[in-house]
Amino acid sequence: MTDVLRRGRASLAFSFLAQGVAFALLVTRIPAVQDRYGVSDALLPVFLAAVPVLAGVGSVTTEQLVKRVRPSVVLRWSQPVVLLALLGVGAGERMVELAVSLAAFGLAVGALDASMNMLGVSLQRSYGRSIMLSFHAAYSLGGIVGASLAWVGAHWHLALWVSYLPVAAVLLPAVLVGSRWYVDAGPAEPGAQGAGGGGEGGALVFKLLLPLCLVMSFAYIGDSTVSNWSAKYLQDVLGSSEQLATVPYNVYMVTTLLGRAIGDFGVRRFGAVAVVRGGSVVAAAGFAVVAVAPGPWVGMLGFTLLGMGLCVLVPQTFAAAGRLFPGASDAAIARLNIFNYVGFLVGSPLVGALGDAWSYRGAMLVPMVLVSLTLVYARSFARQPDRYGVGHERPRTADVGRGSNGL
Repeated sequence: MTDVLRRGRASLAFSFLAQGVAFALLVTRIPAVQDRYGVSDALLPVFLAAVPVLAGVGSVTTEQLVKRVRPSVVLRWSQPVVLLALLGVGAGERMVELAVSLAAFGLAVGALDASMNMLGVSLQRSYGRSIMLSFHAAYSLGGIVGASLAWVGAHWHLALWVSYLPVAAVLLPAVLVGSRWYVDAGPAEPGAQGAGGGGEGGALVFKLLLPLCLVMSFAYIGDSTVSNWSAKYLQDVLGSSEQLATVPYNVYMVTTLLGRAIGDFGVRRFGAVAVVRGGSVVAAAGFAVVAVAPGPWVGMLGFTLLGMGLCVLVPQTFAAAGRLFPGASDAAIARLNIFNYVGFLVGSPLVGALGDAWSYRGAMLVPMVLVSLTLVYARSFARQPDRYGVGHERPRTADVGRGSNGL
């Protein structure tokens, strides 16, 4: 069984990496996509917003699908659709072709994100120790690879399909072969109920899930702030050169990778609650440094702290959902995953609107406050809740069934 779990872990980590590559290749070449299809500046936000909205639909659909088929089946077939949709974005010529490709990409990404994290949580349960951060470290590594490939394509003025075709040709067969070793660990308890409980129990479980949904949104508001505004902030507010302005996001990605690579050891040593609290404090400090930075190098330090702090929040939020709902973790993760896209949709427009109406320095204080609120909800990351939603690091037999009677 150990060999089975190891192969399952390796194949799932590769799936996370492949998704990081694909997503980075899309988002970092948005200007090239806009030029290829002649998308106006007014219409571009509509296309960009449609992707996370449809991803949310895909995540909700996955919650229903996994009642009938295993999450590994959803992942096995959604990942090729993502890669083919990416290729479609690069190979199309008309606006309708772009719309169809992005719609397919969004729906498949929602199913992919949800099913990947379902399998990650179930594998962590089988391992009996924290391994969730390692999967997201693979995603971060994939993002760095994808962004680097996008830079090569932009530097050499390659057509989008020329940049995307080799990636799809390599990753598509690789993920299909790797999918043979996915492991569906199943529910934590043989008699655990599925999602959809009603009455008092359903209300209780919603109270347990809601803090994690908020933390997920806060984390992605912070992440989207860095990805969308770090370059502009460094150049327009802190007076850096255009070349230097491209560095903070790369530094953020590298520190995110490093933090996730060692994060599981921190969870095993200090517990999830301490790691989440530490991450939120570091991330809030990063936003504070960015907001008061006198120059670009201090600002870069702030973005470095952001990578170190934010990197632990999302993986631990998924892991906490698996612990809180041992018999309905798939449904909990599918619903929690929606707030990934909520944060992504809210973060960038929020900072932009506040920056235009007030100041970009002041706008950086908003995600700082939101990330700081994670401290309020940190106890939800404990191993097992009691009936009042208070977490305990050591599970109690009497409480085991209370968190699995519905969402």
